[in-house]
Amino acid sequence: MPQLFQRYTNTLAPASIVAVFIALSAAVWGMHAIIFSPYATEVGQPVSQVVPFSHQHHVSGLGIDCRYCHTGVETSAFAGLPATETCMTCHSQIWRDAPMLEPVRQSWATGQPLHWNRVHNLPDYVYFDHSIHIQKGVGCISCHGHVDRMPLMAKSETLYMRWCLDCHKAPEVHLRPANEVFVMKETVPDEKRGAALLRAEEIDKTHLQDCSVCHR
Repeated sequence: MPQLFQRYTNTLAPASIVAVFIALSAAVWGMHAIIFSPYATEVGQPVSQVVPFSHQHHVSGLGIDCRYCHTGVETSAFAGLPATETCMTCHSQIWRDAPMLEPVRQSWATGQPLHWNRVHNLPDYVYFDHSIHIQKGVGCISCHGHVDRMPLMAKSETLYMRWCLDCHKAPEVHLRPANEVFVMKETVPDEKRGAALLRAEEIDKTHLQDCSVCHR
């Protein structure tokens, strides 16, 4: 009876198995790389706006506090965007005729609000409340990064679920005293201070990872 398989098939079979394993591993690694790449997360990619607003100029250069424009950040789930009146408080006096501010002047004249493009846009199935994070000592910089260094606003973090859970698992590393929440500077992690803040705010971190905290 003639031989059905040649001798080289003894080598070809295991080599094929190894090749398939390598190909699958490469595909999984490639998908992971894409999912966490700036292409998918949009981290570090400035978002085009109707007016090229510079946080770097207003926050770092002029020293304007976050709450001056984002008035709802301490009391509501949404941080809020400034009304045209807020912009015109200054720009009715300075840079009055700057071409880039024409949309602001038109909004002021017509009463139609400016339409800003969202930088951070969570899915509808995620519940997030700015006020509770601010009240409990999470600094703006923890989620939004160094906005005082951004000529144009861009995402600093992925906002993926795993990123949120990293903080919810160990909030004591990220918490700040109330007078440092709006300060645009890095802080050295102080777990003892953070643990004291947890106790003072009566935060039980064992419940922070419950699904119902963010998914309601």
